[in-house]
Amino acid sequence: MAGFQKDETLFTGRLKSMVFAAKGAYKLITTEHSVMVQFSIGILVTIAGFYFNITKSEWLVQTLAIGLVLGIEGLNTSVEKIADFIHPNYHERIGFIKDIAAGAVFFAAMTAIAVAAIIYIPYIV
Repeated sequence: MAGFQKDETLFTGRLKSMVFAAKGAYKLITTEHSVMVQFSIGILVTIAGFYFNITKSEWLVQTLAIGLVLGIEGLNTSVEKIADFIHPNYHERIGFIKDIAAGAVFFAAMTAIAVAAIIYIPYIV
């Protein structure tokens, strides 16, 4: 890429990487409807955590579950965008790849639902 110079210093190189990552997270949250929904659910269960005063261990597991879903959804979105860029028209193999990536999101989401149920059902009942 013209004009690109790799920053070899540890601090400024990491800082630039963090800025790019934050921009990517912002783009993901503001442009992808499934991520908007999942991010909103993450906010709601975080509010629920404060409301029910969940334990430190429950916070740790809940935070990991939210991060798991959002992280896997980000990877799924990347796979879909790359696949659409490479082959914009429907292709059976591209569809198969996209289905597998979506399946990974499904596993993460089911795990997060199980975590939420294990944490919150005892507080609600």
